[in-house]
Amino acid sequence: MDVKKHSKLTESKAKVSREIGGSFSVYEGALSGKNVELIQDKKIVQTWRGNGKNWPKGYYSTITLVLEPVDKGTRIKFTHTDIPEGAYESVKEGWDNYYWSPLKDMFEN
Repeated sequence: MDVKKHSKLTESKAKVSREIGGSFSVYEGALSGKNVELIQDKKIVQTWRGNGKNWPKGYYSTITLVLEPVDKGTRIKFTHTDIPEGAYESVKEGWDNYYWSPLKDMFEN
């Protein structure tokens, strides 16, 4: 995880620890959490929370990114579990708009 690359991808200031148990925050603190598991170039597991009205105070979901080498690239397997009731649509739209679309654009250009 590289704070400069993350900030460039999201076009926002990011704070990202490379340590297990270390914190991260992005989009001016709108998203935050802690690193649970980090295996360089293979896997990232983080607790994760938004600061919207659908996120109970102190409640964290979990994201897992598994990177697998494939011919001419890398496959990303992504899961996001324990999303609070009422937050699913905004979380889905957020991933699509703020991560997956910019990531796709970055690699296509």
